[in-house]
Amino acid sequence: MITIDKIAEQYVKLSLKIGQHSEYYVDAYYGPADWQPKQSKTDLNTLYKDACELINDIDKIITNNTSRRVHYLYVHIKASATYINKLLGNELKFVDECAALYDVVPPTFDTQHFDVILKELDNLVPGTGDLNTRINDYRQEFVIPVDRLDAVFNAAIDEARKRTLNFIDIPSNENFNVELVNDQVWSAYNWYKGNSYSLIQLNTDHPIFIDRVIDLAAHEGYPGHHIFNVLIEKHLVNENGWMEYSIYNLFSPSSLLAEGSANYGIEVAFPTKERLQFEQSVLFPLAEINPEKAKLYYDIQAVLHKLSYVDNMVAQKYLDNEITADEAVKLLMKYALSSEERSKQRLKFIEYNRSYVINYNYGQDLVKVYLANQVTNSSHDELWRVFTELLSEPRTGSMMQV
Repeated sequence: MITIDKIAEQYVKLSLKIGQHSEYYVDAYYGPADWQPKQSKTDLNTLYKDACELINDIDKIITNNTSRRVHYLYVHIKASATYINKLLGNELKFVDECAALYDVVPPTFDTQHFDVILKELDNLVPGTGDLNTRINDYRQEFVIPVDRLDAVFNAAIDEARKRTLNFIDIPSNENFNVELVNDQVWSAYNWYKGNSYSLIQLNTDHPIFIDRVIDLAAHEGYPGHHIFNVLIEKHLVNENGWMEYSIYNLFSPSSLLAEGSANYGIEVAFPTKERLQFEQSVLFPLAEINPEKAKLYYDIQAVLHKLSYVDNMVAQKYLDNEITADEAVKLLMKYALSSEERSKQRLKFIEYNRSYVINYNYGQDLVKVYLANQVTNSSHDELWRVFTELLSEPRTGSMMQV
């Protein structure tokens, strides 16, 4: 007899086998050790056949079962089949890949949309010369000195943790360590190890700006990736025994909520006015940066955030072979206002992770709208409640769009 628990087990074992072909596919696993593959790589064509058989099995269940768990597992198995097909060399167009891997089709914006935002920034950023040069020169004033990094990060992490624990009940043994690394395409990464523990790595290839401190503390830690994984392990794996949640496949529908909630969690933990006050009174002095400069800096950051969908535009054009790598870098420099060096690093991220970029911007926007529709009153306590509920009972993109 086909049961949802058996399908979940087969999904986990399939995922682990896919991970043998792709180093970063399995982002986290804390299920039974004896489910790990005991043999060399299984042929990709065989894995694709296994994925299709799992889809057929869950199709027989889903007709009589519309539960959140069944739907969640169904779209994840389909995404696994898509990724195997990608490993076989059958890549999809950008938008089709978004739908197949992340269960959403993101909105699209053209250069005219971003031109309007650039004009807004042009009126805000001080200095002379072209906007890219001005904004990169201006931001140098807000680089954290290397010898102040530990103090600034520790203060941000402590505050993010305190704010989160006021609203979210987590195991007393939860913890994470921070490790400085280099030569990565990402700026930071959370490796969840299970038993409420994470390893958070920070890439030191480039200077770290003051605004990134709270972003990283909240996104990677509290109430972001670390708390998301802690709650899933606690409620869905340990309490419910839903073993499909014991594995996190990076290129799967889980990432839309993981990245989206981690990004929106920054705003939940640090509403705009409270964040500015904390930056001015604590972080700027610790970083030995003039607190009087914080207001304009964050006004500019708010407008820069409107350019987040530039990544999607560039990724779509580049991955669909509409532009060259050089043209992609130039577009990032113009519309994301990043330096040439950072634009090349971002293009490397796009080359490796492809449509994953939508999870940061569209994921955040989708989570924000979904939670706004769940809030029954305008209190911030209520926002924390529904935010925690979403982390504990995850939904895919299409489930949040309903």
